[in-house]
Amino acid sequence: MDPIKISRGLVRDLKPKRFKPPVAFVYNPLDYARRPHELFLGKWGLGPREVLLLGMNPGPFGMAQTGVPFGEVSMVRDWIGIEAAVGKPVREHPKRLIEGFACPRREVSGARLWGWAKERFKTPKKFFSRFFVLNYCPLVFVAEGGKNITPDKLPKSEREPLLDLCDDALRAAVAYYRPKWVIGIGAWAEKRARLALGDNGPRIGTILHPSPASPMANRGWAPQAEQGFAKLGIRL
Repeated sequence: MDPIKISRGLVRDLKPKRFKPPVAFVYNPLDYARRPHELFLGKWGLGPREVLLLGMNPGPFGMAQTGVPFGEVSMVRDWIGIEAAVGKPVREHPKRLIEGFACPRREVSGARLWGWAKERFKTPKKFFSRFFVLNYCPLVFVAEGGKNITPDKLPKSEREPLLDLCDDALRAAVAYYRPKWVIGIGAWAEKRARLALGDNGPRIGTILHPSPASPMANRGWAPQAEQGFAKLGIRL
């Protein structure tokens, strides 16, 4: 199953899901940002890869706006070469408006990740010939006050059925890309990869998450990420 079919299947399977407080709003950029998301998959996400980089879920100023994982607007538009019209979630928090490629806010995590890829590989063609980036969970969860809620913070009764669907989508992606490595961007993504894929699939590892909430990441994320790849034996 190709990535576009996997994405559309996940949108279909997630539609009936409902979440209780503290979640007040749920955004699915695979749905309302489908145009740039599928342009990204069609342009850069087809064919086997050596390494899958696995994020947790969309950031409010990254993939939530552009449909591209870690999708800081300027990097997606100017380096990855993707731009398209973005719709709106059914319900939208006034502090977390979806403005698509007009969003003025920077997604620091995305700027760091794609900035590193640009610096290291120079062209997206060279980067994507070996790597692809996807998020484990495609949903954004927003509290009544506007705070972001990550999937690991959901109550068990809501979290486990959601993660079952995300596990299935990850296994389908791995079957398609046939990677040697699945690298969690952060410990939680690595944990989910290990639980979903077991011991008989690709090798699994982790690199530091580029979030500005991480003091370590704020002390030079790119060199530490490269050290992480080196420790795993992945030559860049």
